[in-house]
Amino acid sequence: MSPSAPERRIRITIAYDGTAFHGWQVQPGLTTIQGELERAYLALSKTAVKIQGSGRTDAGVHALAQVAAFTTTNPIPCDNLRRAMNRLLPPAIRVLHAQEVASKFHARFDAVSKLYEYRIFRDEICSPFERPYVHHFPYPLDEAKMAEAAGLFVGVHDFGAFAASDEKYGSNYCASRTIYLSELVREGPRLFFRVRGSGFLKHMVRNLAGTLIEVGKGNLGGADVRRLLTAPGGSTSGSTAPASGLFLVEVTYKS
Repeated sequence: MSPSAPERRIRITIAYDGTAFHGWQVQPGLTTIQGELERAYLALSKTAVKIQGSGRTDAGVHALAQVAAFTTTNPIPCDNLRRAMNRLLPPAIRVLHAQEVASKFHARFDAVSKLYEYRIFRDEICSPFERPYVHHFPYPLDEAKMAEAAGLFVGVHDFGAFAASDEKYGSNYCASRTIYLSELVREGPRLFFRVRGSGFLKHMVRNLAGTLIEVGKGNLGGADVRRLLTAPGGSTSGSTAPASGLFLVEVTYKS
């Protein structure tokens, strides 16, 4: 009997247009990013694997560089693996890079930070070719106040007021997160909210963006944002911004 092939840990970087997908995580009867990746790998190797991502993006959210990893005994070289998976994946999902990593590598738990970008299109007319990738908001906003409020998110805070309900958030769940960067930048007709943090709660970035929009509309002020960051359990932020404007830009790891 020939010896079994050694296990390999493969890290992949993926870009996807999340418009037509029900988020990252596999869900019965629904088309998801994780599900499509696992389906493509099964077709390629005839062996099922669980592909673990750095986090779960919501339905309709996009990624420029999501990171995931899986363990396999398939000896296919990484470049060939990338090409083969891209032939089997729908065009809205691309494997950008594949590499062999240490067996203990975990895409989620080893991540040091994640960078998200929320895009708001401010002009009256938004091209139909851009509309799936922005939140079109042509109405008056005080962008200076929004930028000032964005800076309040930096630091270690309890972001429970900015999280959607989730079964894993029990009474003792710690909602504290560290935000390293939070800025609002205007570039032409587009307003970019960029936020880098140690981790994010469910819908957190979309709720941060929605809160900034409420600040821009004059419905909330800096004092309200500070209150939300120190609010007792049960307090919630303003509206949740649409998923179409959100991009996972980068996941960083220790070198």
